[in-house]
This record gives sequence, C-alpha cells and structure tokens, in this order.
Amino acid sequence: MHPSKSVLSVRVLAAALVLGVGVATFAGPGKAHAVTRHRIGRHTALSVKTGVLRTAQDADPPEVAIGERLFLETRFAQYFFAHQDGNVNHPLKAGDPVVARLALSAGGSIPGPFAGQSMNCRGCHFVDDVAGQQTNTYGDYSRRSAVPARTDGATRTARNAPPLVDAQLERDVPFFLHFDAEFATAEDLVASTLTGRNFGWLAGERATAVAHIGRVVREDDGSDDLGRSYGGPLSVVLAGVDPGIPSDFLLPPAYRLDVATAADEEILAGISRLIAAYLRSLTFQQDDAGFFSGSPYDVFLVKNGLPRGPDPGESDRDYSRRLASAVSALGDPAWVSDADGSLAEHDQPFVFGPDELKGLKIFLREPPDGFDEDPRLSVARSGNCAACHAAPRFTDFGFHNTGVSQEEYDDIHGDGTFARLFIPDLAARAAKPEVYLPPSSSRPQALGVFRQAPSVSRPGQADLGLWNVFANPDIPVPQAGIPVALHMEGQGPDRILQAAIARFKTPTLRDLGQSAPYMHSGRKRELEDAVALYLTMSARARQGRVRNAAPELSAIFLTEDDVAPLAAFLRSLNEDYN
Repeated sequence: MHPSKSVLSVRVLAAALVLGVGVATFAGPGKAHAVTRHRIGRHTALSVKTGVLRTAQDADPPEVAIGERLFLETRFAQYFFAHQDGNVNHPLKAGDPVVARLALSAGGSIPGPFAGQSMNCRGCHFVDDVAGQQTNTYGDYSRRSAVPARTDGATRTARNAPPLVDAQLERDVPFFLHFDAEFATAEDLVASTLTGRNFGWLAGERATAVAHIGRVVREDDGSDDLGRSYGGPLSVVLAGVDPGIPSDFLLPPAYRLDVATAADEEILAGISRLIAAYLRSLTFQQDDAGFFSGSPYDVFLVKNGLPRGPDPGESDRDYSRRLASAVSALGDPAWVSDADGSLAEHDQPFVFGPDELKGLKIFLREPPDGFDEDPRLSVARSGNCAACHAAPRFTDFGFHNTGVSQEEYDDIHGDGTFARLFIPDLAARAAKPEVYLPPSSSRPQALGVFRQAPSVSRPGQADLGLWNVFANPDIPVPQAGIPVALHMEGQGPDRILQAAIARFKTPTLRDLGQSAPYMHSGRKRELEDAVALYLTMSARARQGRVRNAAPELSAIFLTEDDVAPLAAFLRSLNEDYN
C-alpha cells in the first residue's frame, strides 16, 4: 500500500481489479494520488512448479496500515511546527522549499510529490510517488537526500538513502540499521528520524520535537486526506476501541495507545513501533516455503534443481560454496526466458541465460588458497563477491571497507590524499568530541567532520562510516554488537576503532534495478560502474593503497571483460517490487 503516480497505470488498475484490492484517494495540496492497497513484491507469488499465481487478497494488518499512515505524515517536521497557524489540521500556506523539487542523480530536478507540504519519511524513501521515474524500493533518486534548511547550513544527508525493502530480514548476526550501525532497532531509527535532522530538527531541539509530535497526534481531527483514507483521527485510531473504526485499521491491543493520558515520549514510542511494523512488511517476494521467488535468478534455480537456500544449520557462506559447486556441475542448463515470467518495472526481459550464468560463476568463485602469498595462483577470474554478498539474501549484514569513501575523497582532493588524512585515535577523538563526533543532544554544536560528504572547500571532511559510531558515548545501544559484527570480540577499543575506519554495512544486491544510484556515496548510476569500482580498488588493495581495506577486497581478481557478465547476473536478481 503506497501512494502511486498521479495517473495509475493500466497495469496497476488491472491488478487492483484482478486482486480485488481497494483503491482509495490520497490528495495532497494541488494534486491527486491514489493509494492501492496491495504490494506485488510481498503479496503475489508465482509457483514455478505449478505455474499458479497465488495472491493474498487480505488487507495489510492494521498495525502495518497505520504505520504507513504515519510514514506518510508530513506534520511531524520542524518546518510545519515553525509555519503552522496554530491549528495542526490546517494546511500550510506555503510548503517547505526542500520538498518542492526532487534532485535526480543524473542531474537536474523535477517537481517533488510532496510539494506544498513539509518533510515526511517518504521524502527520502520513495516507491512510485514520482511521476516519470521508475518505481523505487524505498530509496532516493538523488545521490544524497535533501534536508530542510536550518542554521547549521546542511542541505544534504551525508549518504545516499538506503532502500528499505528487506532491510529487516532475520539474521544470525547482530542487528543494525543505517550504513554505520547507528541503530540496533527499527524503533530507535524511526524515533531518531522523526526528531532529527532529516525532519529539520537540530540536535538540541529533541524535546521540542517530541512535544510537537505529541500535539499533532492528540489534536489531529482526521479531516485531512490521510485521516479520511486511514480510519479517522489519530487519537481514535491509536486508542483502538471506537466501534466505528474500520476493521482494516483496528489496532490489536499490543499497539494501542491512549494519547489523552500518554506522555509525549510514550506517543513517540508508540508511533515508532507502528512505523517499524510497516517497515518490517516491506519484503521481496518469497514463496510459501520461505524461498525468494520473484527474480529470473530464482526461477533458474528451480528449473535446474539447484539448492535455493541453506540447509538447517548451514551458513549463507557455506551454502554459496555448495551452490557454486552445483552450478559448475550443470551440464545442460535449462534457461529462463520471457515464457517463464515478465518484468513490468524494469526495461529488460525476464531471462537467465549464458551471460547471466557466466556472471554467476564469477560472482561465486573464490581465489585459490595461497593467492595472498603468490597472486599468480589466481589465474581464474574470481569475483569473491559471496564473501560479503552471500546468497540467497546477497548480504552478510556485516561492515566492510571496499574503498568507496577513499575513491570519492581522492577524486576531489587528489590521489593518495585519503591515505594521508589525519584520523585521531580513541584518546584524541575523546579529547575533542565537538570536532570529531556527530552532533547529539549532549553536543548539539558538534561538527562531525568524519560523517560528512567530502568537499573541495573542506579537505578535512570525510565519511568514515562505522568509525563515527563505535565507542561513541552518545550512541550506547549498538556498542555491544559491533565487535561481534567485526569478528573482533575481546580486542581493545583502540584497535577496533582503527578497524572501523571507512567501514559501511553490506547492502543486499536483490532488485538493484529499482534502487539506483549505488554505494553509500550515490556516485554510481549504472551497475557496470559499480562493478568496475571493484576492479580498481581490488588492485589497489593488493598494492597496499587502500586505507584499512577489507581483506575480502584483495581476493577479487577481475578484468574488464568480467564487468558485462557480472552486471548481467546482477540484473537477473531484479524483480517487480510495487
């Protein structure tokens, strides 16, 4: 369920009729959208074995539906707080300029889908809200997302907005969100976002933000388009006891909240839990057995009797090695063609053929033992990609430095400058936290020079990723899990801090066709560009020219001839998310 483009496509309307889903109107100032209450990526599944299309016609659970309503809410932002007329149910006379236009990674800008309003969660995590642009998997079309103008001078986020689909998959490693492990729960991420810089709130304004959010929730009368589409006034819907609440929005007791008696912090926690429930519902297609099933690659596995996931107790890495052996043993592969499926959200056929198979083999291939002592042993092309992007989820949920921050910094300041950049040790950082650590409630004026996009005018500014979070006293919750994620349990904090330099969380590779631009820097617009980065940085890592390089990086041995088949394989992981 999400607002779609101004004019619903024939495909979506047809799907609504076939699935029997509801279509409601969501109108912002001066525009009309539609809310289609289905999500193809989550609610439909094609059985490769039987060819039967199974559809789930039930509406989203009420906590998911109300979570989506809150995800779309634009009145929590600081701009609305500062420019309202005293009645939270009245629209703004003029919207926040930051949402008026949307910058594109290819250059230029287009009208924003929330023009005339203020910031909301969807302002950085789009689906099919933007006319003329492809459907997205809850990421941004910009390299870095725009943020409301305030006195700190910030105009963009430090990083590209990560897609939210499958961001909360179960895992057997510590759970983290954001590229730098800043959050250990979705609820913490949501609460921090609603009261943070992306919504226009400065670090010292959290108390004001919490009070404002509480007021909006209490005083909402349900008269706006969201209220009319999602069950009425927030106070009534959150209480969950009024017999007039439609069943689709009748919250189960665990999510109910009496906002008349709840404190502001309790209201923030309550709506954060609902938005987190919505985020957990954003998943790629899986079949009844829990296997991924939406992409040509997934169909290829089924058609060839290849293992589709780990056995009980088997790690994703070991499964990927077993899969590599099975793929290598294929004698006469059964190819996937448009007869097996179709892709409406991608400009590509539904295929898995010789090029995709070649790319898969490179992707899964590891270098031989001893390559680090004698690189000449690595004659065969090895992507070593599964070392960090193990199938079937194509992420290890870990943190690695593949040279992305260094590439951007050196591109701006000159080759080798990132290697010479002064980065303080733990004691030096603790001595000047206002300089080196990001802003927080306890240090609202902190500069956070190492959680910034590099700039020509500020050569000491860079993004060091996980370095900003580890041993940061203002971010206590994730600390216990970071040494585990880095496989550095029992080692000293100084050593861990140095190992954290320029490490970022591994993204999934599923459905990359709906999440460009790529990398945390947003610098790669095409898959070929993203793959080519590893040719350059792996060679530099073997030469000792990547500062704090991930060990896995040196084990990548590719040539330019490998870029096209690897990109073809990655495109075979695309599916229609809608």
